[in-house]
Amino acid sequence: MPSLAFALSFLAPLALLPAAIFALARPGKRPGSLPRWSEASALAAFALALAGLVQTAIGKVPGIGMLEGAAQLGLRADLVSTAMATLVGFIGWIVMRYSRTYLDGEEREGAFHGLMLVTLAAVLVFVQAATLGTVLLAAIAVGVTLKRLLLFYPGRAEAQRAATKFALVWHAGDAMLVVAAALLASHFGTLDFAALADAAGSTGLGLAGTFAVAAIVAAAALKTASFPLHGWLTEVMEAPTPVSALLHAGIINSGGVLLITASGLVQASGGAMAALVLLGGFTALFGAAVMLTQSAIKTALAWSTVSQMGFMLLQCGLGLWTLALLHIIAHSLYKAHAFLSSGGAVSEVANIRRPGPVAAPNVAAVLKSFGLALIIFAVIAGGFTALLGPKSPQALALGAILIFGVAYLVAQGLADRAPAQLTKRTAVSALAAAVGYFSFQAIAQKVWGPILPVAPVPGDLEWALIVLAVASFGLVAFAQALFPLWAHHPSTAGLRVHLANGLYLNALLDRAIGGFRTTRAR
Repeated sequence: MPSLAFALSFLAPLALLPAAIFALARPGKRPGSLPRWSEASALAAFALALAGLVQTAIGKVPGIGMLEGAAQLGLRADLVSTAMATLVGFIGWIVMRYSRTYLDGEEREGAFHGLMLVTLAAVLVFVQAATLGTVLLAAIAVGVTLKRLLLFYPGRAEAQRAATKFALVWHAGDAMLVVAAALLASHFGTLDFAALADAAGSTGLGLAGTFAVAAIVAAAALKTASFPLHGWLTEVMEAPTPVSALLHAGIINSGGVLLITASGLVQASGGAMAALVLLGGFTALFGAAVMLTQSAIKTALAWSTVSQMGFMLLQCGLGLWTLALLHIIAHSLYKAHAFLSSGGAVSEVANIRRPGPVAAPNVAAVLKSFGLALIIFAVIAGGFTALLGPKSPQALALGAILIFGVAYLVAQGLADRAPAQLTKRTAVSALAAAVGYFSFQAIAQKVWGPILPVAPVPGDLEWALIVLAVASFGLVAFAQALFPLWAHHPSTAGLRVHLANGLYLNALLDRAIGGFRTTRAR
């Protein structure tokens, strides 16, 4: 049923197109009013998206608009899509405002503004898509325009390599979406996500539906830079910094948005959920380990994103759709800010003492910090359960993983202090993290819970994956807390080099797709 919220959602991407068309028609240096017009267009899109969110929140019926036909194109306006559109609109506006001065004087300034606005419009369509056909068209548009942005400095061999690799991986994800669309259309006769979820719930997926869900999961993994095809994300730093920030306004999160949008369909396949847990968990651990070895700020941020996207896939695999959506919003805001402020961080780092412990930790103190953190988590979890009702095993497992991270950070930062100080700081940090986790979980469940599926009751396979995930993250956090004890061993020196190079998987990908040579400027 079309509604005012749907109309506002439809107008948000359209508000960007006049300035984009004007900029692309005259792509050269445009020192006049174009940057201000671009920023005003982005602000208008954000205002429309925010108005759609407000209208959806106070309205009773979500808005849906469809164009009948073979492609079945359509947009939707519910609390999930309007929240994502507001996020994309806000970050897009900030990025375009930042670009006014960052790109001032560039020879192709007009082309940059035009491509950024078209990309932003495509992302707005993607996050509000009601059908798989709409998702596919928006994803293709994002891939085409982002490749052009990555080639903003076309003479750089590194930029050519990054753009080529991105296009191959991204459009491989598009190919998976084409496969999924063909299978779903032939089996269910529709590409509408709501209708597909209802059909899968009533009749089951069948063989065609199972393969279609597998293709959707593969597409999501490719678009979130998951292991082992993660290398393209770490090379997009060749583009201007606003592109890196815009990448986190919905582009790198697009795989998670796809999974959340199709959650009713994806959750009908236990194999797909298990694959997301395994792939997401491993990617999260791998990306975090490599990130710790990077010296360049923007490269470290890119590896951090690889890890965060893996953790988001893990949340989806556990059926924690509301927490995955909350993760996307929080990570987008944080990481876009981190990229836009990375230049200031470079100038400030010389005046900051290098983080980390300065002395070998006491093993007993580390064990005590981890044990105390878990006890506090159990107490807080019990209190919230008594107040708000029982929590799913998946949500409790995810909370335990987060507490492991808190215990590791405190143990690392206070390794050279007295155990009493360590215990006090660990207790306060673990308490704050546990309360914050369950509070945000309750808010997210209240807002998006009625729209998204609830986490499935775990069976034997699900319990095994939950135990594996908690144990893996716990062991890695504990090993990192004890890092000063083995950091200077000859064997770990080699490990650090291998991790700094991402275990050479990116080089293997280069070779697999034909190889690239980087030429030096003469």
